[in-house]
Amino acid sequence: MKRKIRLQRGTPNNLKLEEFEVEVETGMVVLDAIHRIQATDAPDLAVRWNCKAGKCGSCSAEINGEPGLTCMTRLSDYPENETLTVQPMKTFPLIKDLVTDVSWNYEVNKQIQPYQHTETDGDPIMFQKEVDRVQEFRKCIECFLCQDVCHVLRSHDMKQEFAGPRFMIRNAGLEMHPLDQGDRLEKIRSEHGIGLCNITKCCTFVCPEHISITDNAIIPMKERVVDEYYDPLKWIWNTLIGKSN
Repeated sequence: MKRKIRLQRGTPNNLKLEEFEVEVETGMVVLDAIHRIQATDAPDLAVRWNCKAGKCGSCSAEINGEPGLTCMTRLSDYPENETLTVQPMKTFPLIKDLVTDVSWNYEVNKQIQPYQHTETDGDPIMFQKEVDRVQEFRKCIECFLCQDVCHVLRSHDMKQEFAGPRFMIRNAGLEMHPLDQGDRLEKIRSEHGIGLCNITKCCTFVCPEHISITDNAIIPMKERVVDEYYDPLKWIWNTLIGKSN
């Protein structure tokens, strides 16, 4: 069976959509089809991938306008007579063809205060529910699909003001850790711009690891920031304490 697949080709100053007809078999994923196009029609096609098992996060792209992993998206998910259009993530600068420059994400990661813990005598005590609460966030494979679909980054390009969903869950994983003694709330509020998120949950919908980014990370972090900086009773108390000192 043959299918038509349209790929974005070129560099930022020279873009085009190029259509290919590729032989496909049952069970093939989009990445398989792209590899076949590379092998037969476009050996210079630039595409990023690694594990082909949905765990490295390298093959992120937009398939018919929807962000997803090409190695986990089956061709059979779409009607046989439908031409699939595969394009790179739109939130990040294009390098060539399906490859984007996601290095901005790693610069944001460097800004996050790492785990802080002071050694004490005896073994630390953690309850299973505390482990479960932060373990979910460790499943992130850094595919950056949540960053790609986030309207604050995608539509408004506010990368200087907003760290994005991926780094909200990293902050949450540290802040909710029962043994962590760091203090990241001021940075989350000001530099990472958590107030810019308006809870559309689009990041949760595209997460291949099914992390509840909005409900379990962003909303609790918003609540902590509000309690710390915008609670009027706490502000009055801190003001009185400050005057008394």
